Parts: sequence; C-alpha cells; structure tokens
Amino acid sequence: MIVIVDYGMGNLRSVQKGFEKVGHAAEISSDPAVVRRAAKVVLPGVGAFPDAMTELRARKLIDPIREAIDAEKPVLGICLGLQLLFETGTEGGRYEGLGILRGEVVKFDLPHEFKVPHMGWNRLNIVRPSPLTAGLSAEPFFYFVHSYHVVPQDEEIVAATCDYHRPFVALVRRRNLFAGQFHPEKSQHDGLQLLRNFAAL
Repeated sequence: MIVIVDYGMGNLRSVQKGFEKVGHAAEISSDPAVVRRAAKVVLPGVGAFPDAMTELRARKLIDPIREAIDAEKPVLGICLGLQLLFETGTEGGRYEGLGILRGEVVKFDLPHEFKVPHMGWNRLNIVRPSPLTAGLSAEPFFYFVHSYHVVPQDEEIVAATCDYHRPFVALVRRRNLFAGQFHPEKSQHDGLQLLRNFAAL
C-alpha cells in the first residue's frame, strides 16, 4: 500500500491521481497508524517550511515518517517534502527540519533577470542513475515551482541537478529514500514514469 501523507499542505489528490494513471492505488491519510502500516510512503508538500513542520508535529506524523525511512521502506519526497527531510530551513528565520539528511534549505540568490520563484519546465541532469530515473527520456523535463532549494552536506546523495543560472539539486537518493524538488504528478510522461518506478520498488 502506498500512503500519501496528509499534513494539510499539498496537492494530494493530483499525486494520488498520478499513481492511479500508472496503475497503482495510493491512499491519502493523516493517521499515524496508517502511515506506519504503509509499504511505501510519499511526503508531498506545497507551502512554507516552518508551517509544514508545525503541522507534522501537531498531527504526530514525524515519528511514522522517520520509522519508514529507518526501516528502508521506499519513501518519496516531493517539492516541500524534499526540503523537510533536511536539518534546517531558512524561510522567515531558521527552523528545524526532520534532520534525516544533512544540510539546509536556502532561498535562490540570483541576478534580477532570473525570477523567483523558479517556475516552469526544466531539464533534469542525471548525476547518479537510480531506480527512479530508469526509463526516462533522453532529456527529461520536469515541472518546478519553488523559491528555495536544498544544499546537502553529502554530495553522494545527489542523484540529479537542474540549471537555473547555476546548478541546483533537483533529486536526492539515500538507499530507499528518494526526493525531488519537482512535481512528478505535473510532469507528463517522465513524471508518470518516475511514479511508476517508485511504485514498482
């Protein structure tokens, strides 16, 4: 069973529909017991880092997410769900994240001609092939909407980057933990292939 974690900040139904399109059912739940029973966990998210951490704490979802990762169940973070995995977020101050991956989340610091948020289609540069990127097109494009990006301390977890004036981390992997800054559910063929790959793990 794939469970999409509902902490009140994500386009949950579109992620669920993405899995349905590739032939896999996914349940949306804010119940910690349901997340604990999941075979695979998806942590989506849209919005502000500190608000998301507040909601995860209030709904007692932090421990079930950590337990799934520690048990090496397949776990997929999407957009804000990627950022929350890191130690520190810097949106409106400095806030503690889940601390599963070392590093921080910082705002784009770009010349004025580059708009922030970074919004739209961008090509994924595969740094380290992984099960999630199998079968993607030769030049895969994914859809992004974000003002912040992750800066991992461990370069070995970087699976793909994108270029927006300079390279930024677009996909990370540590064993069965995967997380992307993009929205696969909005990324047409390649996005659906990535979801299919995750469901098949």
